[in-house]
Amino acid sequence: MRRSCAVSRGLDKTVLVSGGAKLESMLDQRMAERRFQTWLLALFSALALLLAAVGIYGMMSYTVTQSTREFGIRMALGAQPRDLVRLVIGHGLVSSATGVVIGLVAAFALTRVLAGLLFGVTTTDPTTFIAAPLALLFVALLACYLPARRATKVDPMIALRSE
Repeated sequence: MRRSCAVSRGLDKTVLVSGGAKLESMLDQRMAERRFQTWLLALFSALALLLAAVGIYGMMSYTVTQSTREFGIRMALGAQPRDLVRLVIGHGLVSSATGVVIGLVAAFALTRVLAGLLFGVTTTDPTTFIAAPLALLFVALLACYLPARRATKVDPMIALRSE
Protein backbone atom coordinates (compact mmCIF):
# COMPACT_ATOMS: atom_id res chain seq x y z
CA MET A 1 0.00 0.00 0.00
CA ARG A 2 2.76 2.44 0.95
CA ARG A 3 4.66 1.54 -2.18
CA SER A 4 1.71 2.42 -4.43
CA CYS A 5 1.33 5.78 -2.63
CA ALA A 6 5.01 6.52 -3.14
CA VAL A 7 4.76 5.59 -6.81
CA SER A 8 1.70 7.83 -7.22
CA ARG A 9 3.46 10.77 -5.55
CA GLY A 10 6.49 10.16 -7.72
CA LEU A 11 4.38 10.47 -10.86
CA ASP A 12 2.48 13.61 -9.89
CA LYS A 13 3.19 15.61 -6.73
CA THR A 14 -0.14 17.49 -6.95
CA VAL A 15 -2.24 14.35 -6.50
CA LEU A 16 -3.32 13.65 -2.94
CA VAL A 17 -3.15 9.94 -2.16
CA SER A 18 -4.43 8.67 1.16
CA GLY A 19 -5.88 5.45 2.46
CA GLY A 20 -6.91 3.14 -0.29
CA ALA A 21 -8.51 -0.20 -0.66
CA LYS A 22 -8.42 -3.05 -3.08
CA LEU A 23 -10.79 -2.80 -5.99
CA GLU A 24 -12.31 -6.18 -5.12
CA SER A 25 -13.27 -5.08 -1.60
CA MET A 26 -14.74 -1.83 -2.92
CA LEU A 27 -16.83 -3.74 -5.46
CA ASP A 28 -17.94 -6.25 -2.81
CA GLN A 29 -19.13 -3.41 -0.59
CA ARG A 30 -21.02 -1.73 -3.42
CA MET A 31 -22.62 -4.96 -4.63
CA ALA A 32 -23.52 -6.36 -1.19
CA GLU A 33 -27.01 -4.81 -1.11
CA ARG A 34 -27.80 -5.86 -4.67
CA ARG A 35 -26.51 -9.38 -3.97
CA PHE A 36 -28.72 -9.60 -0.87
CA GLN A 37 -31.76 -8.39 -2.83
CA THR A 38 -31.10 -11.00 -5.52
CA TRP A 39 -30.72 -13.75 -2.93
CA LEU A 40 -33.94 -12.67 -1.22
CA LEU A 41 -35.79 -12.55 -4.55
CA ALA A 42 -34.58 -16.05 -5.41
CA LEU A 43 -35.64 -17.35 -2.00
CA PHE A 44 -39.14 -15.87 -2.33
CA SER A 45 -39.40 -17.19 -5.90
CA ALA A 46 -38.58 -20.70 -4.74
CA LEU A 47 -41.09 -20.37 -1.91
CA ALA A 48 -43.76 -19.17 -4.36
CA LEU A 49 -43.04 -22.14 -6.65
CA LEU A 50 -43.34 -24.53 -3.71
CA LEU A 51 -46.63 -22.93 -2.62
CA ALA A 52 -47.94 -23.15 -6.18
CA ALA A 53 -47.05 -26.86 -6.32
CA VAL A 54 -48.73 -27.55 -2.98
CA GLY A 55 -51.80 -25.56 -4.03
CA ILE A 56 -52.12 -27.34 -7.36
CA TYR A 57 -51.62 -30.71 -5.69
CA GLY A 58 -54.27 -29.89 -3.09
CA MET A 59 -56.73 -28.68 -5.70
CA MET A 60 -56.25 -31.74 -7.90
CA SER A 61 -56.37 -34.12 -4.93
CA TYR A 62 -59.67 -32.60 -3.83
CA THR A 63 -61.05 -32.77 -7.38
CA VAL A 64 -60.09 -36.45 -7.68
CA THR A 65 -61.68 -37.21 -4.31
CA GLN A 66 -64.90 -35.47 -5.34
CA SER A 67 -64.94 -37.26 -8.70
CA THR A 68 -64.41 -40.80 -7.38
CA ARG A 69 -67.89 -41.87 -8.46
CA GLU A 70 -67.41 -40.38 -11.93
CA PHE A 71 -64.08 -42.18 -12.35
CA GLY A 72 -65.68 -45.44 -11.22
CA ILE A 73 -68.43 -45.06 -13.82
CA ARG A 74 -65.90 -44.22 -16.52
CA MET A 75 -63.83 -47.30 -15.66
CA ALA A 76 -66.97 -49.49 -15.54
CA LEU A 77 -67.82 -48.27 -19.03
CA GLY A 78 -64.38 -49.19 -20.34
CA ALA A 79 -62.14 -46.20 -19.77
CA GLN A 80 -58.47 -47.10 -19.58
CA PRO A 81 -56.27 -45.84 -16.72
CA ARG A 82 -54.27 -43.71 -19.16
CA ASP A 83 -57.54 -41.97 -20.16
CA LEU A 84 -58.18 -41.02 -16.54
CA VAL A 85 -54.60 -39.83 -16.09
CA ARG A 86 -54.92 -37.72 -19.24
CA LEU A 87 -58.26 -36.30 -18.02
CA VAL A 88 -56.97 -35.31 -14.57
CA ILE A 89 -53.66 -33.93 -15.80
CA GLY A 90 -55.42 -32.07 -18.61
CA HIS A 91 -57.80 -30.45 -16.14
CA GLY A 92 -54.90 -29.42 -13.89
CA LEU A 93 -52.81 -28.07 -16.75
CA VAL A 94 -55.69 -26.02 -18.15
CA SER A 95 -56.16 -24.39 -14.74
CA SER A 96 -52.41 -23.86 -14.40
CA ALA A 97 -52.05 -22.47 -17.92
CA THR A 98 -54.81 -19.97 -17.18
CA GLY A 99 -52.89 -18.83 -14.10
CA VAL A 100 -49.64 -18.63 -16.08
CA VAL A 101 -51.25 -16.42 -18.73
CA ILE A 102 -52.68 -14.10 -16.06
CA GLY A 103 -49.25 -14.05 -14.38
CA LEU A 104 -47.48 -13.19 -17.64
CA VAL A 105 -49.84 -10.29 -18.26
CA ALA A 106 -49.23 -9.03 -14.72
CA ALA A 107 -45.47 -9.50 -15.12
CA PHE A 108 -45.41 -7.44 -18.30
CA ALA A 109 -47.41 -4.74 -16.51
CA LEU A 110 -44.98 -4.67 -13.57
CA THR A 111 -41.71 -4.66 -15.53
CA ARG A 112 -41.04 -0.99 -14.76
CA VAL A 113 -41.21 -1.65 -11.02
CA LEU A 114 -38.55 -4.37 -11.28
CA ALA A 115 -36.27 -2.42 -13.61
CA GLY A 116 -34.21 -1.09 -10.68
CA LEU A 117 -33.52 -4.61 -9.36
CA LEU A 118 -32.24 -6.08 -12.62
CA PHE A 119 -28.62 -6.11 -13.67
CA GLY A 120 -27.43 -7.33 -17.03
CA VAL A 121 -30.87 -8.25 -18.42
CA THR A 122 -33.76 -6.31 -19.82
CA THR A 123 -37.11 -6.12 -18.07
CA THR A 124 -38.69 -8.19 -20.85
CA ASP A 125 -35.94 -10.78 -21.10
CA PRO A 126 -37.30 -13.50 -23.42
CA THR A 127 -35.41 -16.27 -21.62
CA THR A 128 -37.07 -15.37 -18.34
CA PHE A 129 -40.52 -14.99 -19.84
CA ILE A 130 -40.21 -18.41 -21.48
CA ALA A 131 -38.32 -20.37 -18.80
CA ALA A 132 -40.41 -19.29 -15.79
CA PRO A 133 -43.81 -20.28 -17.25
CA LEU A 134 -42.38 -23.55 -18.54
CA ALA A 135 -40.94 -24.33 -15.10
CA LEU A 136 -44.27 -23.54 -13.47
CA LEU A 137 -46.15 -25.73 -15.94
CA PHE A 138 -43.66 -28.55 -15.33
CA VAL A 139 -44.21 -28.26 -11.57
CA ALA A 140 -47.97 -28.24 -12.21
CA LEU A 141 -47.61 -31.41 -14.28
CA LEU A 142 -45.77 -33.13 -11.43
CA ALA A 143 -48.31 -31.88 -8.89
CA CYS A 144 -51.17 -33.28 -11.01
CA TYR A 145 -49.54 -36.64 -11.59
CA LEU A 146 -50.02 -38.12 -8.09
CA PRO A 147 -53.76 -37.42 -7.89
CA ALA A 148 -54.09 -38.68 -11.48
CA ARG A 149 -52.43 -41.96 -10.56
CA ARG A 150 -54.73 -42.24 -7.56
CA ALA A 151 -57.73 -41.80 -9.88
CA THR A 152 -56.69 -44.92 -11.80
CA LYS A 153 -56.81 -47.01 -8.63
CA VAL A 154 -60.55 -46.46 -8.13
CA ASP A 155 -62.44 -49.74 -7.98
CA PRO A 156 -65.56 -49.31 -10.16
CA MET A 157 -67.72 -51.52 -7.93
CA ILE A 158 -66.85 -49.62 -4.75
CA ALA A 159 -67.35 -46.27 -6.50
CA LEU A 160 -70.74 -47.33 -7.84
CA ARG A 161 -71.93 -48.58 -4.45
CA SER A 162 -70.96 -45.41 -2.61
CA GLU A 163 -73.62 -42.85 -1.70
